[in-house]
Amino acid sequence: MISMALYRREMKGSAKLLVIFGAVITMYVSIIIGMYDPEMMKMLDGFAEAMPELMAAVGMNANAGDLLGFMVSYLYGFILLVFPMLFCILRGNALIAKYVDKGSMTALVAAPVKRSTIALTQLAVLVSGILLLVLYITILESVCAGSGFPGELDLSALAVLNVGLLCLHLFIGGICFLSSCIFSDTRYSIAAGAGIPALMYVLQMLANVGGNAEKIKYFTYFTLFDPDGLIAGKSSAAAGSLLLFAGAVVLYVLGILVFEKKDLYI
Repeated sequence: MISMALYRREMKGSAKLLVIFGAVITMYVSIIIGMYDPEMMKMLDGFAEAMPELMAAVGMNANAGDLLGFMVSYLYGFILLVFPMLFCILRGNALIAKYVDKGSMTALVAAPVKRSTIALTQLAVLVSGILLLVLYITILESVCAGSGFPGELDLSALAVLNVGLLCLHLFIGGICFLSSCIFSDTRYSIAAGAGIPALMYVLQMLANVGGNAEKIKYFTYFTLFDPDGLIAGKSSAAAGSLLLFAGAVVLYVLGILVFEKKDLYI
């Protein structure tokens, strides 16, 4: 049960961020997909060969076999991980911790609405934003690929890939939401909500370089998101996405329970 009045108000607050991140993602996705031609692919492969460690760190690999493989190489290692992650961090903090820090939570809990309803509503706002962003990414990729390279994009594989991407960002959103529920000071909420995902991504970058650093992949949840495995239909990749989704549910439930028992000093 959520408060529709609060949900509508908070979704208006999400709209500006969604537009900003949507615009940035549109620019990158349209440019990258537009570069899918023999000459541009040779140039990008040249960069990968000249700077293998740097390109590998952000998940960019040379010699993609088809359009979807090309998109995975140049979009799903950095751009489509980092920008939705930033949305989760900014929105997650603003939904709970920011209200408590400013003392505005007084007005919310003073209304004839249960704390669980407030937490569920704010959670619904965060999840809705993540869903809209990933849905927009899927539509954008389909339109850009369809207009530039008709018939070359495997839409069913793209859908599976982006379901995995959704599970990853729901999990990151869970970290941000739980941090926002635990900490009353936005400084600490952002430190945990932004610090943990940022650290995990840095560890993933180190693991991508390979060599002795490859073992670091066992210490970051980004390893559970396997784009190549998802489009290849590997069961291990699907299991990784399911683990991310289950982890997200656990984090959201913990966040709601913490908020219900939280001393708000009001």
